[in-house]
Amino acid sequence: DAELLGIKRKKKPAAAAADAAAEAAGEGGAAAAAGKEGAAAAAAAGDDELVPVEVAPELLQELLAMGFGEARCARGLHFSGNSSVEGAVNWLAEHEGDADLDEPLLVPKATVKQHLSAEEARAQAAELLRKAKVKREKEEADLARIRERERIRAGKELQEAKRKEEDGAMRRMVEERIREKAEEARARDALRAKLEQDRRERRRKLGLPEELSEEEKAREAEKARKKAEEEAARHYVYVKPVSVIEKLRAQLVSMKKAGGEEPFKTAAGTMLKYIGNVARSPDEEKFRWELRWQLRTCNSVIAPELRWLA
Repeated sequence: DAELLGIKRKKKPAAAAADAAAEAAGEGGAAAAAGKEGAAAAAAAGDDELVPVEVAPELLQELLAMGFGEARCARGLHFSGNSSVEGAVNWLAEHEGDADLDEPLLVPKATVKQHLSAEEARAQAAELLRKAKVKREKEEADLARIRERERIRAGKELQEAKRKEEDGAMRRMVEERIREKAEEARARDALRAKLEQDRRERRRKLGLPEELSEEEKAREAEKARKKAEEEAARHYVYVKPVSVIEKLRAQLVSMKKAGGEEPFKTAAGTMLKYIGNVARSPDEEKFRWELRWQLRTCNSVIAPELRWLA
């Protein structure tokens, strides 16, 4: 009815701002649509307080210096993203015919963003970088601790597995050795039984009793004793008496002091050659004769001291 009578109903400020934002979106694109969404969201939340839009002061001053009105400058900067003078001028050129172009642009207070100065923006960016660096360092430290724990755990597991493997190998080796000894003992027992059976068979064929007499047992024991002594003698290592070694050392020291170091080295080298010939061929009499002859006649340094060796 009001429309038929030509009466325009006064709209609420929030609804008017939403309609204005919707109209700008239909003509200007995504920036106006975002303004409409912000206004609608604020209205739905119950915040009907509208405030003038805030734009970058530096860009606003440049546009004012170019001759644009303040309302147009604010609209152009707001709907072009508040990023550059060129973007605002292009938006104004595209919306030159808008009826509300010179009206102040009001937006919900909740959608207004605070514009920082260059120094404040740099300080805020530095703070964000510092927080990001601290967070990254903390994450790296946590990751390093996790890796270190994992490395220690893996090392312990590897050592434990290695120890178990060594224990298992040692146990298997001991068991194998026990089995070998048991088999050797069984083989020896079987051999003794076979030898005893053969001995009894031979004695039966000879018409002798199967059991040994006391005299035969004594002879067998004597043979076993002599065999053990011979076996021990083969492994016996002869060690020269200490008195002989001490006597030889004392005489060598006295020879070195009496004849000098260089003559002693020459004499000792010659003596070792002759002694070595005797040691390698003890049955060759000529080597013994040569050693005696050198000790008694040719070497005046060695002969007086080692003549007893001949």
